[in-house]
Amino acid sequence: MLVFIIRRLNLFFFTMLLLTMLTFSLSFLFPGDHLVNLSGQINATPQQLEQLKLAYKSEEGLLQQYFAYLAHLLEGDLGISMASQTPITSEILSLLPATIELSLFALFLAMFVGIPLGFVAAVNHRKAADNIILSIAMLGYSVPVFWLGLLAILVFSIQLGWFPSAGQLSLVYEIEHVTGIQFIDILLSDSVYKWQAFRDASAHIVLPACVVATAPATIFIRLARSSMLAVLETHYIKAARAKGLTFRQIIFRHAVRNALLQIIRHIGLQFANLVTIAMVTEVIFSWPGIGRWLIESIYQRDYTGIQSGLLVLSTFIFIVHILTDFIYAALNPLAREHNHGTS
Repeated sequence: MLVFIIRRLNLFFFTMLLLTMLTFSLSFLFPGDHLVNLSGQINATPQQLEQLKLAYKSEEGLLQQYFAYLAHLLEGDLGISMASQTPITSEILSLLPATIELSLFALFLAMFVGIPLGFVAAVNHRKAADNIILSIAMLGYSVPVFWLGLLAILVFSIQLGWFPSAGQLSLVYEIEHVTGIQFIDILLSDSVYKWQAFRDASAHIVLPACVVATAPATIFIRLARSSMLAVLETHYIKAARAKGLTFRQIIFRHAVRNALLQIIRHIGLQFANLVTIAMVTEVIFSWPGIGRWLIESIYQRDYTGIQSGLLVLSTFIFIVHILTDFIYAALNPLAREHNHGTS
């Protein structure tokens, strides 16, 4: 297990090195002076420009400039936003928790809906239930996210009035910002309207989370179906049948647990797809997350914000990949042995 952890950490640091190289190179590819693109100080005085040149070593070689850029990143200095002229680090720290909250809620929703439906489809292989579930999965994956979001607002917010159409929490509730994750901040709050605010936050997250979860849920359906079908063809399942176990006992005692192991391997990949969908959904539902902020930075040509946003989002997604690998290795010892054997 130790070798497995070391390998994953080495992969993490190597990937982070490549990401920083990419974001550093973007400062030369964007229009304007690369020093301004890195720092975001578009109205710097001549004295400030000289200080920036010394700080980022812009008059030295590319390698020295890159190491200076890394030093700023390690200090938590991502520059200032060209649009708002405020530190990008503080903006990201205030917005990223909302994206994490929406993404995790949507991920659990997609797994809660998609995996059981996939198992049902596999158990009823080539029957009516299997065909219906696969048709729904294909339809759900084909629907554009922006169209689905607008349709959800039109039907459930405007016509039926069941859910709010925008925002994270109604303005009538004043919740102190502690962690940035709305539900945790509400539970930590001393407000007498805590539970009303909790219900209001739950109502706000339902529509965007369902829209974000739609496409990943359809993928989980197909993953769970194929994983269960593969498990049902294994020798130990055939041995369980030969011992006289009922079909229900085989499914719930043996097949489900082993099929879930194969699905866990793909959660990290689906999370990357989910965060991409969440960026568009945040714009549609005015969700105060980093995805919406990054898209606004693109519209405003905030090059410093674009570089920092891409770096932070990519790092966040890759951390989820690493955690998924650790969970899979902890649940499946064969994965650890396989990785050890390839060294």
